Amino acid sequence: MSIDTLTVRRVEIDTYHENVAYLNRNCSTYRAEGFQALSKIEVSVNGTRLLAVLNVVDDNSIVLPGELGLSQQAFKHLCVDEGTLITVNHAEPPKSMDAVRRKINGERLSQEDFDDISNDIVETRYSKMEMAAFLVATGQNNLDRDELLYLTRSMLQSGESIDWQESLVADKHCIGGIPGNRTSMLVVPIVAAHGMLIPKTSSRAITSPAGTADTMEVLANINLAPQQLLDIVHMQRGCLVWGGTAKLAPVDDMLISVERPLGIDSQGQMVASILSKKLAAGSTHLIIDIPVGPTAKVRHMRQALALRKLFEFVGDQLNIHLEVMITDGRQPIGLGIGPVLEARDIMQVLNNDPKAPTDLRQKSLQLAGRIIEFDPDVRGGQGYAIARDILESGRACAKMNDIIKAQGEKEIDLQPGKLCYQVCAERDGIVTHIDNFQTAKIARIAGAPMEKKAGVDLFKKLGDQVEKGEPLYQIHAEFEADFNFAKNLALQNNAYSIGEHEQVLKPLIAF
Repeated sequence: MSIDTLTVRRVEIDTYHENVAYLNRNCSTYRAEGFQALSKIEVSVNGTRLLAVLNVVDDNSIVLPGELGLSQQAFKHLCVDEGTLITVNHAEPPKSMDAVRRKINGERLSQEDFDDISNDIVETRYSKMEMAAFLVATGQNNLDRDELLYLTRSMLQSGESIDWQESLVADKHCIGGIPGNRTSMLVVPIVAAHGMLIPKTSSRAITSPAGTADTMEVLANINLAPQQLLDIVHMQRGCLVWGGTAKLAPVDDMLISVERPLGIDSQGQMVASILSKKLAAGSTHLIIDIPVGPTAKVRHMRQALALRKLFEFVGDQLNIHLEVMITDGRQPIGLGIGPVLEARDIMQVLNNDPKAPTDLRQKSLQLAGRIIEFDPDVRGGQGYAIARDILESGRACAKMNDIIKAQGEKEIDLQPGKLCYQVCAERDGIVTHIDNFQTAKIARIAGAPMEKKAGVDLFKKLGDQVEKGEPLYQIHAEFEADFNFAKNLALQNNAYSIGEHEQVLKPLIAF
């Protein structure tokens, strides 16, 4: 039953994928209805209904008695003017939480259960605490392969899908964990220059120093309206954009907003997240890159092989042609870690610059070659040579420039942050180990990806000979506080191990 009306007020707080409401403690509605902080309320106006988590405030400058404040996301969702009269009710708890509790108790869930959970999440009936309970219940090895299929399907159906009206729509995805691994920005122009359709929608970094979207944003606009995205892809055969505007598998974005801060990253959730997004984006042919290394996300070959089987099972059931490449993940790819430094590496490779990082170039050609072999007119084994010819001839660079102009070219400045600190070798020897996690953390603490010019510029890679006092890498930052934090972190652990003899394993061959 509805209670007294309140006037709505926009509160300029970004609550990131969660609707939050603010009610003054002295409001008669708060006292009369027995609302509690962090409980769920239902906001209604003109037939539109919004579920939000309630915060109780004592500061009249935030919200007055008689007003209901809404966070930026909630206010946008409700789509009314400030001062509009609204009504507030206690919200009913989501019925699908019964299924979550059953899963916590070890029961197997059905497709209907996962559909109900996904629907309740996308309708914002779940608080972040309730989403965390779902993630923990389904984490690690608590999903069998059929449940994983059900979860992927329910996430796919939670939003919109793109139909490109073509029989072959290519894409690639790396499961992450390797700094500087910006191969998508080379694969897309190479494959598009070959004539294949490869629309690349990417996410921004959440806990890493750069994502594809962050790095591409150095060069071009990545926030495109859906129709603009369609026009560019049909004209250029490819794009590199942020996927947030397309509302593809939105329940995945909502789960990630809880998953990443908690450090929850189960294999099942990873497979469901990647495949639901790719299928919603209209992909028909997909390459999955799984890097393996002691400080990568996947640390052992047996894990990589098990993960490959999960991808292949779900891919087969959902009718997407999928191939998995297991690659060398023992060290960062390329030399730059951070948006501007990674963009510099990309442009060096595209321009066939002798200073371009060889490992980034080679891995990108391998991936592009495998995608080109999806083309029925290309014989098996010819893809790498075709990709190399496209790159060396300058066609890939020309295509990238066309994509940049079509998306909206930016004034490009590839100079890194002005504050610099060189981390030097403490002894003579050979680089035997580079910690991916630590190098990424140093770059992130330096300010990346929020500060595009911040990051880490590597000078030495695995197997390189070094002398005591010789620079291993250079930290770049824009602000003194970030610079000092990153410098102190590197002094505690510089991420490099140096041995007297070459102890580096033979490179892992992608297959």
